[in-house]
Formats: sequence, structure tokens, C-alpha cells
Amino acid sequence: MTTPDQSRPRPLPQKIIGILGGMSDQATAEYYRLLNEGLNARYGGWDNGEIVIVSVNFGNIQHFVRQGDWESAERYLSGKVDALERAGADVILCMSNTMHRVVEPIMAARSTPFIHIADPTGEAIRAAGLTHVALLGTLATMRSETLRRRFQDRFGITLLTPDEADQVIVDRIIFDELVRRDLRPESKAEYLRIVDGLRGRGAQGVILGCTEIFLLIGQDDRPDFPVFDTTGLHVAAAVAFATAETDAGA
Repeated sequence: MTTPDQSRPRPLPQKIIGILGGMSDQATAEYYRLLNEGLNARYGGWDNGEIVIVSVNFGNIQHFVRQGDWESAERYLSGKVDALERAGADVILCMSNTMHRVVEPIMAARSTPFIHIADPTGEAIRAAGLTHVALLGTLATMRSETLRRRFQDRFGITLLTPDEADQVIVDRIIFDELVRRDLRPESKAEYLRIVDGLRGRGAQGVILGCTEIFLLIGQDDRPDFPVFDTTGLHVAAAVAFATAETDAGA
């Protein structure tokens, strides 16, 4: 822990980070931990984040996704965004790649800043000079044309996804295991097999496009193949946003 800056005003003026959480509780806990670690690394001392979490019932989310009931999902999450704004959030994060499908249009109609999870990921891939990158995520994420267009139009990145059978495997492991933090060696082996297959098809790297996947695989598993963890990149973007004025005034 670095030495605290005793000259700072108290209470320390900070931007409040709003998390639309519960998708899943495992990812939400990791976001909270990583945000506070990142903010403490910037502030030093005992300072960390001012964070508001509105956590949803994952059973509702699972139902909406499985039924393709995106209208109900949008109504449900719109109310949760209302709660974050009432709580004073200065920026909002949706910590589910999948549910950006409905949260993105919700936030487009609002003035509160919103950090889309694909954008820091796209920026990192572009900075690495890559143009063809694999994507792992839920079925809804891997099959999202909106997400494909965002990566292509904003960052010049083409997404490669597993074949249909492997998409089902990736999705099943997420919903049946990772959201419960059930981390199985055989599932890790399956994910790495799928990643290697995508690499063989021309992928230059892989996006961990579900916020629990980093619990199972990461850069250490394939040191020579770029791995882009949406959780870590999203958190880093939020830390940068929240500390921008602090850094500028330093």
C-alpha cells in the first residue's frame, strides 16, 4: 500500500461507479474487488472506490436469455438502471457481455455516461495491431450481429466464433458451471481445445467475452496467443474514467 496523500480534502471527492450486477454474482464480486484494487493503486493509502451495485436476480436473466425475451429483459433492467441513477452513479457499467444487447439502447436514451464493455476490448485489440480475433461467450453473445458490427465498424476487427457444436459447449459451461464458480479441469481443457481450433482457423487472439471466463482460462494458459479479458479491460476503463480528474490535477 502506498503512502496516503494527507493534503487531499476529506471526504475525498470521487466519481461514483454504478454497477448493474448479479449477472452473475461471481462476476459482480470480481468487479467489486478489481475496481477497488485498481482505484487503490491510483489513489494509494487507504483510499478505494465509491461504488453502487444494483444486483438483479440471475434467474430472471437466465429466463429472458433462454426464451429470447429481450423486451422483458429491457423493461426489467431499465428499472435497475433507474435505481443506479437515483443512487447518484456518475458512470454505469453493465458487467454482462450478453445483456449489453438491452442495456446499450437503455443507456442511449440517458445522460449518465456508460462504458460499453466492447469498447475497451476493441481498443486493446486495435492497439495490438490485430484484425481477426476469436470470441468466446454465451450463445447470445457469439451470435450477436450487433456486437460483430460494433467491433467491425469502430475498430476494424473481424470476429471468429466456434462452430455450432462448440458454441453449445462454451455456453453450457458458462451457465452450468462458471456462474456458480464451479471450475473444472475438463472444462478448461475443452475451452483451450476450442481456442486452439480457432487459432488454427486464423484467429490472431481471443476475446473472453463473458465476464466469468477469466476465472477458468487466461493469458498464462496460452502465453504466445493474445488473450483479451473483457472483465479486466472493462474495469481498467472504469478506473481511468473515475480517476481522470484526480490524475489531471496531480
